[in-house]
Amino acid sequence: MDLNDITGFLLAAARSVGAEVTSPWFYLQLGLILAAAGIAFAVGAAVRARVDVTSLAMRWPAPFRLFLRVLVGSASTAAFAAMMMLARVIMLTSTWPSRSYLLAVAAKLAFAWLIIRLVTSVIRNAFIVRLVSLSAWTLAALSIIGQLNPVVEALDSVSIVLGGLRLTPLLLIKFGALLLLALWLTNLASNFIEGRITRSSDLTPSIQVLLVKMIRIGLMVFAITIAISTVGIDLSALAVFTGAVGVGIGIGLQKIVANFVSGIILLADKSVKPGDLVTIGDSSGRISAMKTRYISVAAGDGREFLIPNEDLVTQKVVNWTYTDKNTLVKVGFGTNYDADPRLVCKLAVDIAAAAPRAIKSKPPNCILTEFAEAGMKFSLTFWIADPDGMDGVKSEVMLALWDAFKREGIRVPYPVREIRIRGGALPVETTVEVPNR
Repeated sequence: MDLNDITGFLLAAARSVGAEVTSPWFYLQLGLILAAAGIAFAVGAAVRARVDVTSLAMRWPAPFRLFLRVLVGSASTAAFAAMMMLARVIMLTSTWPSRSYLLAVAAKLAFAWLIIRLVTSVIRNAFIVRLVSLSAWTLAALSIIGQLNPVVEALDSVSIVLGGLRLTPLLLIKFGALLLLALWLTNLASNFIEGRITRSSDLTPSIQVLLVKMIRIGLMVFAITIAISTVGIDLSALAVFTGAVGVGIGIGLQKIVANFVSGIILLADKSVKPGDLVTIGDSSGRISAMKTRYISVAAGDGREFLIPNEDLVTQKVVNWTYTDKNTLVKVGFGTNYDADPRLVCKLAVDIAAAAPRAIKSKPPNCILTEFAEAGMKFSLTFWIADPDGMDGVKSEVMLALWDAFKREGIRVPYPVREIRIRGGALPVETTVEVPNR
C-alpha cells in the first residue's frame, strides 16, 4: 500500500462518514445510543448496590464466583448491549437496515467488550487484564466496522530492514502478543511445577530453589524461542542483536550477571539456604528468601536486608546453622575477692542448667579466667538448640545470676572514683578504690 492508496482510502472514508452524518437517521440512532447509555449506567449502579456477590455465591466454586462478580460489575455493559439489540430489531421491522447500522455496531461492540471481560477474568494481573482487554476490543472493533484488513495492510507496509530481518509494526505487534501469551502460559506452568517441588520432602530447601529457578529460566527461554519462530523471524538474523547483548553485558551488566551467577553457585554448593541464621558484615538475621539477584535476611525487628549474591561469595559469612544448629552461649561476669570462686562456679552452672532452652545432654561449664585489679573474672558457657533468640537467653541467665548473688551476699565489683581539690588549686588528685565488701 503506497501513499496514493492511503490517500484514496482516507478520502473514501471521509465521504462515507460525511454522508452518514448528514442523514437524519444518524442523529436518531445517536440519540437512542445516548439514552440507552444513561439507562444502562443507572441499571448497573442499581444491580451493584442490591446484589451482594459475597453472600449470594458463598458456596459456589471459585470460577463461578469470579464469573458472577465480573458479570455484576459489567451489568451496565450487558444492559446497554441488550437495549441496542432491541432497538436494532425495532428499527429493522420499521425501516431500511441501513438506517440502523450504527445501532448494530454499538450492540456488537458492547457484546464484544462483555465477552472479553468474562474471558479475561481468569487473569489476576490487573495490568495484563487491561492490556489484553483493550487489544482484543480494538481488534473486534476494527473487524466489526470492516477496517481490520486495511489496517493490517497499512501496518505491514512500513518496514525497517536490519541485515536479513524485516521489521514492521505488524510483526512487532504479533511478536508482542505471542510473547505475552507464551510468558503467561509459562508462568502458569512454572507455578504448578513450583508447587509440586516445594511439597516434596525429599529435596532440601536450596535444591528446591535451584530447581525452581532453572525450570523458570528454561521455560522462559523456550517461550521466547517459540514466539520468535511463530512470527517467522529467522533466529540466524538475530546474530547482530546477540553480539550487542554480549557487549552490553561486558560493559554495563557486569554486576547483574555476577549476582545471577553467584546465586546459582550459592544454591549449588548449599553454603546458605532459606532458614539459616547468618551474619554478613553488620547485618544479622535469618534468610527468608533467595532470589536471582539477592537474598533477603529478616532481622527479627521488622527489617529485611537485601544483600546481593555476589557479597555472599566474596565476603566473610557467618552461618550459625550451617552444619549444626546447636549454639554455644558465653556469659562473662566478675565478683569481688571476698567471694568463694568454687561457690560462684557452682551457682553459675546450676543456673545455666536450669535455663529452659539449655541442652541437657551438654552440661554447662564455668571457669575462673582472671585475677583482675577489680576482682575475679569468670566465663560461663552452655549450649542451646537454636541460635535464634540467643541474646534473650543470655539476658535471662544473667538476671538469674544477679538474683543468686544477692541471696548469697556476693558482690559484683565496680570502680569508685574520688576527686580531691587541694586549696582550690588546679592540680587534681584522682584515686580509684574498689570496695570488696
